Amino acid sequence: MKKMAIIASKGTLDMAYPPFILASTAAALGFEVKVFFTFYGLQLLKKDLSDVKISPLGNPAMPMPVPMPSLVQVIPGMESMATMMMKDKLKKKGVASLEELRDMCLEAGVILIACQMTLDLFDFKRDDLIEGIEYGGAATYLDFAGDSNVSLFV
Repeated sequence: MKKMAIIASKGTLDMAYPPFILASTAAALGFEVKVFFTFYGLQLLKKDLSDVKISPLGNPAMPMPVPMPSLVQVIPGMESMATMMMKDKLKKKGVASLEELRDMCLEAGVILIACQMTLDLFDFKRDDLIEGIEYGGAATYLDFAGDSNVSLFV
C-alpha cells in the first residue's frame, strides 16, 4: 500500500484546502494517509472553523475582481471581505466546505494528528479540537513519513 505524509502548517483559508483535498484524494486512491497539523495549521482541527480567514495582504497571486493596489489591502475589513469573496466563489464552484472536506478525510480513514508541542505552545485544549484525531510530536510524523512514498509540506 502506498503511503502519503502531509504536514499542514498554515491556518489561513487558502492554505487549509490543499492538505484536506490531497489527503482525501489520496485515501480514495488507496493510499494510507496521515496529516500532521502543526503551528498555525493546528487551528484546522478546531471544532469551530469560523475564524479561518484569508488574508489578501502579502498574497499578490490572489485574484481580485478588480485590480487592487497593495496599500488598499491593509484597510480594516479587507480580510473579512476577501474571506467572504473566497467562500462565495468556492460555494458557487461547488467546492466542499472545510468542515465537509475534513469529515471526508476522517470517513476515508485519513489519520489527522495534532502536534502536541503546538497544542502546549498556544495553550489549546483538547476539548477545542474535533473528535477522532490523534496526538503526537515530530517523531510521530517522521516515523510515518520515513516510510512514505509521498511527503508534502503545505
